[in-house]
Amino acid sequence: MGWTVRDIPDLKGRTAVVTGANSGLGYVASLELARRGALVVLACRSQQRGQAALERLLGEVPEARAELRLLDLADLASVRAFAGDWGERPLDLLINNAGLMAIPFARTADGFETQFGVNHLGHFALTGLLSRHLLATPGARVVVVSSLAHWMSNIDLRDLNSERRYRSWTAYARSKSANLLFTHELARRLRGHDVLAAAVHPGYASTELQTKGPQMAGSSAGERAAKALNRLIGAPPEVGATPLLYAATAPSVAPDSFTGPSVLGARTLRGGPGGPWRAAWTRNDAMSERLWAASEELTGIRFTIP
Repeated sequence: MGWTVRDIPDLKGRTAVVTGANSGLGYVASLELARRGALVVLACRSQQRGQAALERLLGEVPEARAELRLLDLADLASVRAFAGDWGERPLDLLINNAGLMAIPFARTADGFETQFGVNHLGHFALTGLLSRHLLATPGARVVVVSSLAHWMSNIDLRDLNSERRYRSWTAYARSKSANLLFTHELARRLRGHDVLAAAVHPGYASTELQTKGPQMAGSSAGERAAKALNRLIGAPPEVGATPLLYAATAPSVAPDSFTGPSVLGARTLRGGPGGPWRAAWTRNDAMSERLWAASEELTGIRFTIP
């Protein structure tokens, strides 16, 4: 039998931040980390939805140590405020989970194409602003949630914001390739430091991610189709979150690894987390360096990695 959440070690004394923690994979990850004793910070965009998730978590695990903090990854001012309010607390685990998939063209508060801005730049900025806390905490980890959909398209460094031509699925795939390139470059820069950077994908997990795009596009037919597909082949969030929790806590996780279901099947994750196929371009050193430099330029944020 493969790795399961029962294998998560005792996490008392550890502090974790989970973005997009109000639902889906983020909520399940927060719940299981809190169940093992970690202090979990639910980083959510909505006060109402975040508070509801916090109350639900405390209802399921009354002894949990958890708190809600607002974070809008589509607004760098919000990212800076979140990091600025962190103070001098330790940070053992940062899970960059929140994301959007195949939505109509829109821009973030800072003018970035929304999928690239939220899925990559927002998390890049958050990680950079919290990097000194991670570096000061022995055994800290950064886990980035990507997707197998990254294979649909590499990034286009000449058009990171998809301004020449916007196709929602291509933009999503590029943002997920950016997640893997970011993880690759972060892992390279962390060599010699006691901080691990790894990436994951959940397989096909049934969450709000699939229905958000049709909802934003005003397509009731698309929303119905997404819900039907979720029921037909989607795995429950508890299953989809397993690779994420493995990368966050298992002792055997390697830097720059990409963990997902070892066997992809309808509504299941057989054999526990494994190493899925990964596009070669996501390990390209030159590309990851150029994306890193572009991300620093766009966000105005530099990492404090000696």
